[in-house]
Amino acid sequence: MDETTRDALGRALGTRARRWLLAGTLLAGLLTAVALIAAAAPAERTFTELSGAAQSLMSVVTPLFGVLLVRDRRRAPATVGVLPTVLAVVLPAVVIGVVGVLLCAATLALAPTTVADEPWRHAGTVAVGSVLVQILAGLVGTGLGLLLRSPTSAFAATIVLPLGVLGLLEVVQAGAAQPWLTPLGSARNLLSGEMSLLRWVQWLCVLLIWGVGLNAVGAAVWRRPQPVRQVGVAADEVA
Repeated sequence: MDETTRDALGRALGTRARRWLLAGTLLAGLLTAVALIAAAAPAERTFTELSGAAQSLMSVVTPLFGVLLVRDRRRAPATVGVLPTVLAVVLPAVVIGVVGVLLCAATLALAPTTVADEPWRHAGTVAVGSVLVQILAGLVGTGLGLLLRSPTSAFAATIVLPLGVLGLLEVVQAGAAQPWLTPLGSARNLLSGEMSLLRWVQWLCVLLIWGVGLNAVGAAVWRRPQPVRQVGVAADEVA
């Protein structure tokens, strides 16, 4: 691991503000799981249901870590590469995914009420899927952070763009394409625990589009020379 990658990893959760952001994200996931345990019917009190709700909510915030890492990159020397920044977002994403799994498991195990007959069905697949969902969310954040200079606009785009594509596919009656083309469609499969070979291929397609492709385009835009603004001097034109 080179020095720039270590530095990016250190910045991923290296400030008090980002650690508070992490804590708030995990707290939101925990409260979601607790609320579902309290309000849902017994048949819906499963690890899969808790993880689906909690991880989906937390994945809305995870891209912000990627956006902030790209903002750090903009302030760094020009010699710092883009790849370490993209790789660094995996750290907070994995932390959110893994701790979210543990929080959902603890909430279900300690539930003071009746749960489903098979509360841990697909638990292993859902746990893996939870981490993958957060990693993809973080990569969407770095990709849009590279494309859009404003961190606020980039973070807003991480919500609006995936939901917009999802809604567009609904409008054109192409809902079957959602697991192939949208992060949310893929996340639904991963967090359901019912993965098949076809669904893993769908997830890989989404990863290539939103994880690899989006960041590749962003990196290309990043490296493109910025036009120099020409300033005319009126005095030179005065005879």
